[in-house]
Amino acid sequence: MTDGGIWSAGRGWVTAGAIALIFLAAMQSLAVTTVMPVVSAELDGDALYAVAFAGTLATSVIGMVAVGAWSDRSDPVWPLTVAVALFVAGLLVAGLAPSMPVLVAGRLIQGLGTGGQTVALYVVVARVYPGALHGRVFAAFSAAWVVPSLVGPFLAGAVTEYLHWRWVFLGVAVLTVVAFTLVAVRLWGTPLATEHPSTAPVAARLGCAAAVAAGALGLSLAGEAGGWAPVVIGASVLLVAVAVRPLLPPCTLRAARGLPSVVLMRGLIAAALFGAEIYVPYLLIDDYGFSPVWAGIGLTAAALTWAAGSAVQGSHGDRIGNTRITLIGSTLLIAATLVAAATALWHLPAVVLIAGWSLAGAGMGLMYPRLTVLTLAYSSTRDQGFNSSALSISENVGSAAAIAVMGLVFTGLAGADAGFPAVFALAAALAIVALVPGLRLGRARTATEA
Repeated sequence: MTDGGIWSAGRGWVTAGAIALIFLAAMQSLAVTTVMPVVSAELDGDALYAVAFAGTLATSVIGMVAVGAWSDRSDPVWPLTVAVALFVAGLLVAGLAPSMPVLVAGRLIQGLGTGGQTVALYVVVARVYPGALHGRVFAAFSAAWVVPSLVGPFLAGAVTEYLHWRWVFLGVAVLTVVAFTLVAVRLWGTPLATEHPSTAPVAARLGCAAAVAAGALGLSLAGEAGGWAPVVIGASVLLVAVAVRPLLPPCTLRAARGLPSVVLMRGLIAAALFGAEIYVPYLLIDDYGFSPVWAGIGLTAAALTWAAGSAVQGSHGDRIGNTRITLIGSTLLIAATLVAAATALWHLPAVVLIAGWSLAGAGMGLMYPRLTVLTLAYSSTRDQGFNSSALSISENVGSAAAIAVMGLVFTGLAGADAGFPAVFALAAALAIVALVPGLRLGRARTATEA
């Protein structure tokens, strides 16, 4: 590829298409979070509310492992193509679903594509852009959440009220095909295969990924097991803990210094944020009477501050340093979840929840892209796919497990009017635990320091 920045003649189409894919994934994520209370009510699917989120994250682990291994053996174009096709197929099934179980099935298919697409794009970045541009690319990816945060929740609510919630899924499916075309036009025919392809066995890792997905789904559905719920929960947690280990760098669960702590921290902060985030519009609709059009305003504020934090990290991340990024970002995330818990507990004005949740976005904006940059800095061409998939696996497994557990807690305590405060308090606890690996990120030599 030619020299220059991320918008140079040799990379401009790739940059535009990749950002468009991130943009649409963000749009879909924010939109579904906003409209799912309405979807659940129409399809009589309250019991599957949390599964509709956790299931997508669970099956994404399979997509991540498959695409990561495939990319380490070849170029990432075909893996990206298949992942996008699965993402679109899942959106179509969900958008046409006649019942909540069918919608959940579509979300499971969508998860396969979402996970694979994320990993494939990370490998594309590693193969197309020089290391000095990685920080700018991932800052651009984070900034791609800005417009969805401005119009996504509002547009999803408006589509739901004035057309139908099904177009939230179907519209994104059509636009994703267009966005992928921008990437494919430039990447097809460009040699992106690694000179040192991986020869690590794949079958066992795929089996572990399937086991992790099964465990996460089992955890999500434990509430439907009646008296067997404790057994299902215990077995699911054990299955996830055992099966996920081969999919992560050695000693990740022990927070070893360096890459293992980078990967573990990503999982913990994602669990804290995404586990709690789905209850922000739910609380605004349920307790404050917000319409679907306005219920996403809390997510909008957080996404804007996420973009601002990401911009700061992209420009000054090396100067600020990993330790200060961890301390500042975690403090903001902890504060946001505690404000949300206090708002739900004492029925404070809705503006308190919205303003408080914006702190979570600022903290994640600092930490999230920094962890991606560090992952690539710790990687070689032989293990870019594995490490990228491990980062995303940690994020999605952490999020899926947190959503499942919070769903069980919320359902169990909703009658006592304590469900919302409890899930936000659990998120705060996870953010505090994230400080342990966060202070052990090490000093990988990033490209801007080289």
